[in-house]
Amino acid sequence: MRKLPTGISNYEELVRDNCIYVDKTMYIEKLENLSDKRIMFLRPRKFGKTLFTSTIENYYDILKKDKFNILFKDTYIGKNPTKNKNSYHILRFNFSGIDTSKIESTLNDFKDSVAVSIEGFVKKYNMDFYVNFEQSAESMLNSLFEAFKYQKSNQKIYVIIDEYDHFANELLGFKTEEFKNVVSKNGKIRKWYEILKKGTESVVERIFITGVAPITLDSTTSGFNIARDLTKDIKFNDMLGFCKRDVEYLMDELEIDKEKQSKLMPVIKDNYDGYIFSNMIKENIDNFRMYNSNMTLYFLNSYIEQNQIPEQLIDTNIISDYRKIEGFLNLCKDNRKYEILEKIVLGVPIESELTEKFNAELIWTEKELISLLFYLGYLTIVEKGYSKCKFKAPNDVIKKIYSEYYLSYLSERAKIEMNLIDTEKINYEMLEFGRIDKIINTVEQYLHSLSNRDYIRFDEKYVKVIFYSICKMLGTMIVKSELEISEGYADILLIPREKIEERYGILIEFKYIKQEEYIKDNDLLQKRQEEARTQLERYKSSQEIKLIPKLKAYSVVAIKSKLEVKEI
Repeated sequence: MRKLPTGISNYEELVRDNCIYVDKTMYIEKLENLSDKRIMFLRPRKFGKTLFTSTIENYYDILKKDKFNILFKDTYIGKNPTKNKNSYHILRFNFSGIDTSKIESTLNDFKDSVAVSIEGFVKKYNMDFYVNFEQSAESMLNSLFEAFKYQKSNQKIYVIIDEYDHFANELLGFKTEEFKNVVSKNGKIRKWYEILKKGTESVVERIFITGVAPITLDSTTSGFNIARDLTKDIKFNDMLGFCKRDVEYLMDELEIDKEKQSKLMPVIKDNYDGYIFSNMIKENIDNFRMYNSNMTLYFLNSYIEQNQIPEQLIDTNIISDYRKIEGFLNLCKDNRKYEILEKIVLGVPIESELTEKFNAELIWTEKELISLLFYLGYLTIVEKGYSKCKFKAPNDVIKKIYSEYYLSYLSERAKIEMNLIDTEKINYEMLEFGRIDKIINTVEQYLHSLSNRDYIRFDEKYVKVIFYSICKMLGTMIVKSELEISEGYADILLIPREKIEERYGILIEFKYIKQEEYIKDNDLLQKRQEEARTQLERYKSSQEIKLIPKLKAYSVVAIKSKLEVKEI
């Protein structure tokens, strides 16, 4: 059985180690057939961008003609080579490791990264060229192009830039003023791109740029307006990441039998699927959903090693990249950002236009925030309208990250230490007996901390989002919010992740009564409980709920900070 390419982003190493490879080389042909020779393609982190750029590098490198059959014999492009294979000198840059702690370190690391890439290029292609580290980044690049023009006449360079925006994203999220200084009209980064553009008039024939978000297209690359952005082009939707058949191919290559695949696929789908990158999709949107490739590889590798579904569904090295939501949320000065967060946690679609390009001088409103979260992979398109899209979190992994952040934010306001929440007792009561006493007490602690201002917009959704976030933190249950069943939407459904035959599922319907209304009409509590009972009985009669062998159902009615619970 061959190995998965977990942690490998070098294509030649992948082939040498005989790793399983999901063939994306047909897109090399598609890219080459375009009339545009300078391409921008954005995807969230951990979607295989570096491996794809390495594949392009190995395919076009003029020095790897003799290795072509070894490297590509089993791929689409190996059987259908294009006219430009092994035709270029590859100049590759990767800006992912830049220190953004200070503006000086950002500029110095950017220059050093450029210098190291140029030095490697010069040695690789045996050029007579001295890399002067005292020069500016743009001067070094300009000097290289001039030397190449005379030393390698009639030959061309293919420039590959990986993570072009990594340092800019870091600055934008946490040091906005530094970001403006670095990528402004007179910034050093912009000047470097101006030289790159100038190079296309002489020695640079092709450019392929990857990154995460188009934050810097208006600022960094305002002097570089020659690249075609294919990010949302439907024809390139699955150029990076995995589609369903890719995941099935991986499991086949790992010799996982079909019966086991049928059990694994729903887990993989719930946690790593759901990404839609094109707002051009009008119908059959489910056919275009993509899986996060790195997360999927992590899961399958863990499954093979442990011979069971891993308890930890996301690699801790990966999740750290996704815990930067707060910095980006803080860009939006609109107070509605926390209402947006609550909707995301609960799975309520958010409607917004999609910003095509960001400029650091813009005032960050709801529209810019939602668009940025989309490009970063924190939101995805679930429905396309005439001028707006509807967005939701793509999968359970991202929902869990949002709910953890929301609970952390709420805990800070409520002065509650999250690590003191007795998750063990909550899990024990819920899984073994189907009781919710302990978690209800915890929710009430949060409600007691709310200010009168909070209660102005308070309703059952506010209670539900706190309850949901705590349940996601527990990690022992699949948490479904707004689940469509029996011509309605169940507020919360909890399903045990393990031993479903022995442990309890829990179905909850939330209601809310304003305190002043309750004082006027004490019968309101009974009315709301009856409404909840009617809904729960209807849900319980549905086929989906009947599949849960052990189930308890509750109505939870909030009267300000007091929760009235009734088992149905």
